[in-house]
Amino acid sequence: MVQLFIFFFYSGGLCSVLNNQRERETINERERERERERERERDYCCSAGMAVTKTGYLPLFETKEAKGRVAYRVFALSMLVAICMVVVYRVSHVPSGGGGGEGAAQGRWVWIGLFVAELWLSFSWILRQSFRWNPIYRYTFKDRLSHRYEKELPNVDIFVCTADPSGEPPIMVINTVLSMMAYDYPPEKLSVYLSDDGGSELTFYAMIEASHFSKHWLPFCKQFKVEPPSPSAFFSSHSHDQPLYPHHMANNYSSIKKLYEDMEKRIRIVMELGRAPQEIRKEHKGFLEWDTVSSPRDHQTILQILIDGKDLNAVDMEGHQLPTLVYMSREKRPQYHHNFKAGAMNALIRVSSKISNGPIILNVDCDMYSNNLDSVRDALCFFMDEEKGHEIAFVQYPQSFNNITKNDLYGSSFRIHQEVEFYGMDGNGGAPYIGSGCFHRRDTLCGRKYTEEDYKREWQTENERIEGESSNEFLERIKGLANCDYDENTQWGKEMGLKYGCVAEDMITSLAIHCRGWKSVYFNPTKKAFLGVPPVTLDQMLVQQKRWAGGHLQIFFSRNCSFWQGHRRINIGLQMGYAYFNMWATYGPPTLYGHVIPSLCLLKGIPLFPKISTPWFLPFAYLIIASSTYNLGEFLWTGGSLQAWWNDERIWIYRRTSSYIFAIVETLLMILGFTKSAFAITTKVADDDVMKRYEQEIMEFGANSPMFSTLTTVALLNLFSLVGVMKRLLMAHDAAEVLETWCLQILLCLVVVAINLPIYQGLFFRKDKGCIPSSLLFRSFVFALIVSMLPMF
Repeated sequence: MVQLFIFFFYSGGLCSVLNNQRERETINERERERERERERERDYCCSAGMAVTKTGYLPLFETKEAKGRVAYRVFALSMLVAICMVVVYRVSHVPSGGGGGEGAAQGRWVWIGLFVAELWLSFSWILRQSFRWNPIYRYTFKDRLSHRYEKELPNVDIFVCTADPSGEPPIMVINTVLSMMAYDYPPEKLSVYLSDDGGSELTFYAMIEASHFSKHWLPFCKQFKVEPPSPSAFFSSHSHDQPLYPHHMANNYSSIKKLYEDMEKRIRIVMELGRAPQEIRKEHKGFLEWDTVSSPRDHQTILQILIDGKDLNAVDMEGHQLPTLVYMSREKRPQYHHNFKAGAMNALIRVSSKISNGPIILNVDCDMYSNNLDSVRDALCFFMDEEKGHEIAFVQYPQSFNNITKNDLYGSSFRIHQEVEFYGMDGNGGAPYIGSGCFHRRDTLCGRKYTEEDYKREWQTENERIEGESSNEFLERIKGLANCDYDENTQWGKEMGLKYGCVAEDMITSLAIHCRGWKSVYFNPTKKAFLGVPPVTLDQMLVQQKRWAGGHLQIFFSRNCSFWQGHRRINIGLQMGYAYFNMWATYGPPTLYGHVIPSLCLLKGIPLFPKISTPWFLPFAYLIIASSTYNLGEFLWTGGSLQAWWNDERIWIYRRTSSYIFAIVETLLMILGFTKSAFAITTKVADDDVMKRYEQEIMEFGANSPMFSTLTTVALLNLFSLVGVMKRLLMAHDAAEVLETWCLQILLCLVVVAINLPIYQGLFFRKDKGCIPSSLLFRSFVFALIVSMLPMF
């Protein structure tokens, strides 16, 4: 017996040794093959004149510094000198309290107020220089990724978030979902999750329709390399008269378009009914969940796997495997705060870890469909780079839009942010996470700190599906991860997942990730990775800006301020970049002051700027000319037009003088405990008349918004002032003297009046439904008249 035991012991040990030896041989052979591949790549790159590092390593991405940095720094230094001279002028020429000439006593406090406003805007300009100090550009090599890692590509989980079926139509949501499923990526390694915070059975029905349609759409996309892979965007980009290339696509095109139109018609019918018909509810047991739903804010967790990528029968019409598709509506109860989008994302992180557990997570808003089939592979070039990939936490793509008007009426392209400033933040250590179009490492989202020594790249994943366990049993077992009380008294929302307590959960989360030692990448390919839907009315744009500015201001007033949390953790340039965005709302009051008080002083005869004949006029003139010329040149350099630049300047002023002011008031009320944090969803739908005016670049007012009251009052005040100064010029004996004294104030008033031309049209000339309501006109006119008649301080 002992001999038998010894025999089995040594034979087992011998088998183990042999297995280990075979495994080592396999690994060594794999490494030798990889080295041979690298040698072939090096030979090819050398013959093509491409750069190879000293160690022979071929990177998966390349980083290049921007040109012209020295010239810009000289220009910035000259601007700083001019700003300092203006400060000296303000300090040395404060009007005395009495005996200082006509208007001196009145102008003293006005002067001091203007000085404070100019100081704050100068400080914001200094913060903004961090974006232009060291911009860098990134380039990827997807062919190298395929050569080295095609069989080792990691699983990717895609999170799509929606919250309201009325403002975010289900047909738009499923177009985004279908575009994500069509990526040029192994389908068995792709999982798409929809988080429906509206808890709508209409959205669930649309997802069921999408799961059926995907069996036809995905083979069509693969066969013809369809871009954009959103059905709605693809079909709308091809008119009936436009020839299709290649020609053999024509028959397939007609049949797949017919299938899509039929699906769209069924979804619209269900939307009009407001409930899925009984015969449809019987076809899918998932609808039973809605029998116990009280309201969108009071329901249990609903979790359904619509396509199980691990099921061998989950194939498309050509027999190819389909990506996993999951619908989730997390639990909502009135007594629990649901933490807005951060709560939904954290529930998705937990649930997906049990189903697919992809080490890479992409999150997109429901209106941001995929526009580039290679986006996943581009992102992986950064994560899987052998030398630098281990320090990258996330890859942020820009938010681009598909229905921007020719001259960008509402400044929705964020051209300067995306084409200039984010590159500068990348050069300082990392671009911010902006809530959509971002690829994350799962472990960094879950709170992992960066340590170069013990970090290991592990792309293989495991899930917790028990062999033999049915799909229903599995889902019931993991549903609790999306319950509203799951993260109570845990680190979720604090050190794990997206952070709670702020509607700008993206910015506060990215700052925390950077402070844990990670870097990020901003990647802006020529072919945009994602395209979305911007607001098409002025009111919706201002509401969106108010939400963003308010969320950033919460961060600035909290311990998460970049100067506090980032101290000694991230470099000063990145701290300044975060601070500039967090302080958005604070730029509102000085801008409003600068657009109202100088015009009122012009009306009252109080000078606030030096005469043309004095040397002090030069720094003011230089700042005006140099900053305007540079801003225009930068805008044109990034691909904009002159009219688009003017529209962008207009919207820049509208945001600061309306939505930012309201953001400050609401944030202060919330901090003081008078109100609670709220999330205003921007609607993605508009009437045909509204869309027609939008396409014609006619500004849409229509609503009786309080923010419009501010805009119209400022516009009328400047109009009154301009009329008053014109009267003074006509009646003056020496018009040249008047111009010399009031040149800058008249110029400022003229610019503000020109900026507000659409408001004057909406007030006095337009008769369509998009004009400014007469009640708002009366209210603003009376208020502007009263203010213009009041004495100055």
